[in-house]
Amino acid sequence: MAGGAGHEPRTGRAAGPGRSPPVTTTLLVIAKEPRPGRVKTRLTPPFTPEEAAELAAASLADTLDTVARTPAGRRVLVLEGEPGDWLPPGFEVVRQCAGGLDERLAAAFAHCDGPALLIGMDTPQVTPDLLTVDFTDCDAYFGPAEDGGFWALGLAAPDPGLLRGVPMSTPHTGAAQRARLTGLRVRDLPPLRDVDTAYDAELVAKAAPGGRFATELDRLAEARR
Repeated sequence: MAGGAGHEPRTGRAAGPGRSPPVTTTLLVIAKEPRPGRVKTRLTPPFTPEEAAELAAASLADTLDTVARTPAGRRVLVLEGEPGDWLPPGFEVVRQCAGGLDERLAAAFAHCDGPALLIGMDTPQVTPDLLTVDFTDCDAYFGPAEDGGFWALGLAAPDPGLLRGVPMSTPHTGAAQRARLTGLRVRDLPPLRDVDTAYDAELVAKAAPGGRFATELDRLAEARR
């Protein structure tokens, strides 16, 4: 769900004509190693755990490729598991800490000493334009997910306390996280759909038909015919 009224919506780059967005922002991607039975379990059925892991790997590869093509001061993969051949050059890899998702997200921001934007691995349709943020006159960015969560969170001055204690994986997670930003100058990013179910996968593939995720979904569909 979208953020409250009175905050500036955003559909593209924040920099005005003739201005280059600053490249001091750290782009964080929090992800799991795409192993069968450990990722995208809600895709099973109709997909097997192995197929779900292949879709997760494609989604992660698309996401990392987009981040690699986005201007940034640093690019950091906050990973549970081990890197694979889906990891492009130019990324620092740090391990996720123990604890709930709120603690792991908070710890990801703790790796940053300047502006940072965090996303996950479930929105392969994301584009460099969406991730090119400008924190001039802005304290935070918030990207709501269509399922009630959020797909992006940006903080000009990372504060892990803004995430700790937020209930995760509920229909109200996004609203709870957005409420934590009260008092900050927030720019809202467009809502995106996370890939959780097979229905989500079909819609996301249609939104980004040229990506690895869409190609892998087509391959699996063809193999079932």
